[in-house]
Amino acid sequence: MLLGTVLVLLLAGAAPASAHAALRGTDPDDGSVVKRAPRHVTLTFTESVGLRDDSFRVFGPDQRRVHTDEATHADGRSDTARVGLPGKLAQGTYTVAWRVVSADSHPVSGAFTFSVGKPSATSGGIDTGPAEDPLTGGLHDAARYLAYLAAALLVGLAAFALLCRPADTAPLRRPLVAAWWTLLGSTVVLLLLRAPYETGTGPAGAFDASALGRTLAGRPGEALLARLVILLLTAAFLIRLSRRRGSEERPAALAIGTVLAAALALTWAAAEHASAGIQVPLAMTSSVLHLLATGVWLGGLVALLLTLRRPAAHDLPEVVPRFSRIAFASVTVLAVTGVYQSWRGLGSLSALTGTSYGRLLLAKLAGVFVLLLVAGYSRRWTRRIAAPAAVTRAAVHERVPQPVGAPALHQEPEELQEPEQARESDEPRKPRGSDEPREPRDSGAPGASAEEPSASDGSRDTRRLLRRSVLVEVAVAAVVLMITTVLTGTLPGRAQAEAAQQAPAGALPPTTQATVPFDTGQESVTGRGTVQVTLDPARVGENGVQAVVYGSDTGLVVVPEVRITFTLPSRKVGPIDAELTDLGGYWGTNSVNLPLAGNWTMKTTVRVSDVDQVSVERKVRIAP
Repeated sequence: MLLGTVLVLLLAGAAPASAHAALRGTDPDDGSVVKRAPRHVTLTFTESVGLRDDSFRVFGPDQRRVHTDEATHADGRSDTARVGLPGKLAQGTYTVAWRVVSADSHPVSGAFTFSVGKPSATSGGIDTGPAEDPLTGGLHDAARYLAYLAAALLVGLAAFALLCRPADTAPLRRPLVAAWWTLLGSTVVLLLLRAPYETGTGPAGAFDASALGRTLAGRPGEALLARLVILLLTAAFLIRLSRRRGSEERPAALAIGTVLAAALALTWAAAEHASAGIQVPLAMTSSVLHLLATGVWLGGLVALLLTLRRPAAHDLPEVVPRFSRIAFASVTVLAVTGVYQSWRGLGSLSALTGTSYGRLLLAKLAGVFVLLLVAGYSRRWTRRIAAPAAVTRAAVHERVPQPVGAPALHQEPEELQEPEQARESDEPRKPRGSDEPREPRDSGAPGASAEEPSASDGSRDTRRLLRRSVLVEVAVAAVVLMITTVLTGTLPGRAQAEAAQQAPAGALPPTTQATVPFDTGQESVTGRGTVQVTLDPARVGENGVQAVVYGSDTGLVVVPEVRITFTLPSRKVGPIDAELTDLGGYWGTNSVNLPLAGNWTMKTTVRVSDVDQVSVERKVRIAP
């Protein structure tokens, strides 16, 4: 049962697909050579994207920026981005730098090249603008983590007070206020940093009024603004709740608190990962339930820890079992929603180990496993604390018949506390059998007094052990929540697979790049190493071949000759010599004609001296 729970919780905190928009294709194709200058540049993504004023920056062969039109969506499709180019473009290679905002609020950027007429003879480094400012990114990530943590505490502490009903809620008030202020402050920081985070600039851009106006007009800004409004309503609700403690108002308080918590969770679901990809309505519902269950469980652990620290917590036998039941229900919700979100995000089991998203998910599994292991120990101490309450309830329901005039069972403790003179004066008025229970107690007083401290010590030990295990749970939960925050910024396997399967026609298929190791037997840097061969586009017809030689120290090396030939044994074609030429740092050609599709044998020969050379063969797939 525990193993099954761990497996379904493997992805319990996983973010739904898609974490980012992935580039599906470009027009013109990346690295292509067109005869005529295109009228516009078009990008296609795996999900809808938002455009900015500087979504495109086009640089010409002279490395100067080319004037372009305003970026728009092509043919009204929200998953595309298009920019118009000038009527006449000079011959040479152009670099296109782009930056858009995914539907899930994460900015993505990149660059590609195309050539008009023929490629430029030389190309220097072009500054395509910032990809991301490290300080802005770090502050934004820290604010996101604090927001997740504060929301979990706010929801969990309030739910613990309303559902578990501890007699004294004073220990929860200060952490509840701190969680509210932390969530408010982190939300304000996220709102201010939104503009520089999207543009990849420094934190100083947060104080640009025009940029803030554009942020508030976008969906992420609207969600953050709605979160601020909900926090103000939550503050009013908590203040009113603290002033009115009537049990008759608890159902209304639970209803209002549930609505506010769901609305708060919706501000994440509506602007982040659940809002993009497949099955958006179901994904948003799952995301809201997932966030609420996370808060009730993890925030409730903190509330339980604070309750256990009370010096006189006589209600623990009632409070602890209530939280145990609530925590079990929360874990069940996390399991169901986590499995769905994991399927939606990964897409395949191979992505679990073959992508960064999947490897982070495995780290999440390790954290959840430790968390459940510690929770098992906590449950053991919980049962011990709940045992006295169960015995008391059983005693109340099981009434033992007493003789007429005998004292009630619940009055016995008061009798034992009366002075000795009072007991003697009352003795004639009591039935004859009333002395019988008292004699053993007087005679056995030393034994009774020795037993009571022993039970008290056992109770204190149990509370101390439960407090320690809950403290470990809280620490592990904080780490799991941090991994979850990182997951929300990682491209899921499903989106990565979609981008790979629907790559543009001019893109390099996965089989077109091969690393060929060689060893001539010489004890030198050039005596052994690797050749990285790129075949472009690995299709029938004209192909380009580039070969870069690395030495044993993984650095670039210069060798006298690199020769590559292609043979198709099944059709008895070849060998076809690629006739590579030294292009200054690497060997290459753009005119290798491979006439048939199939699995070709690529033979790479590396000559490191006049007499030392080695040949290595590799299979490459040539598509139709």
